[in-house]
Amino acid sequence: MGKLSFLNPEFFWLFLLIPIAGAWLFWKRNQQSASLKISSIQGFKDSNSLLARLKPLLNVLRLLALSSLIVAMARPRTVDVSNQTKTTRGIDIVMAIDVSGSMLAKDLKPNRMEALKEVAANFVEERPNDRIGLVLYASEAYTKTPVTSDKAVVLEAIKDIKYDTVLQDGTGIGMGLATAVNRLKDSKAKSKVIILMTDGVNNAGFIEPETAADIAKQYGIKVYTIGIGTNGMADFPYQMTPSGQILFQMMKVEIDEQLLKTIARKTDGQYFRATSNSKLAEIYASINKLETSEIKELRFYDYDEKFRPFVWLAGFLILVELGLRNTVYRSFI
Repeated sequence: MGKLSFLNPEFFWLFLLIPIAGAWLFWKRNQQSASLKISSIQGFKDSNSLLARLKPLLNVLRLLALSSLIVAMARPRTVDVSNQTKTTRGIDIVMAIDVSGSMLAKDLKPNRMEALKEVAANFVEERPNDRIGLVLYASEAYTKTPVTSDKAVVLEAIKDIKYDTVLQDGTGIGMGLATAVNRLKDSKAKSKVIILMTDGVNNAGFIEPETAADIAKQYGIKVYTIGIGTNGMADFPYQMTPSGQILFQMMKVEIDEQLLKTIARKTDGQYFRATSNSKLAEIYASINKLETSEIKELRFYDYDEKFRPFVWLAGFLILVELGLRNTVYRSFI
């Protein structure tokens, strides 16, 4: 059964007139009633018949007819949506995330890595029509999640991101970018995008970032680069004790912004700087708006008009009222 709706619901405002009409009919009835002054009504006590007491129902019939007409004018109808065809041309996206030790710095709250995980998860949830993959890198890089449309898998992988003590510490931007390119180079999507995030300078790996950017350009992959970290000093991790406790000290924030701008420019992307949690969220929101999916949707709506029964009911009630007024109650008027 289809969902009931009203094409012209504004007509329901006319129901405000029903009490006014009722009051007017009551007043008119009193005005039309004749009065006679007599010394006693003793002889008329048994003359108040049932028929006379039911006469006010004529006005009730009229008000019910008016109410039915109001509902009919509001055009009640049911709608069934059928034969829905949906064609989606999504975007393939790989998020390349720096997981080096410096991502534990506390200039973003509670630290850079946790702030990034929260914003990245929100980004994934807002891309229902796209396939998304995940690459993690420090001095080396590996694919955490291949490009997939299964958002639950991607979200679980993001939740599981942590400082990787297996990888040698360092920042291999070229390694992370090249690995991400490798996940997208054979993609048939209408648009291929890499979101590259780092908080440092390239100091590891055997692939130069500029070379990886050239390869991305060759495959038509757009790279958005994000530098994560405040301007000035930040509380950085510098040593891990034998018990696993991480020690922090204030150090100068160093991000190779020129390199990140070059990568973005070569691939027709954009560079962003995230100096706070809110700024990071704004950056992802901007990328979300820049990279939109094309959705073509065709729906057939089958409307079943329901106003006719109310018109027939109103007509029936009016005929009953007129019939009673001109027959049974003719002598009472």
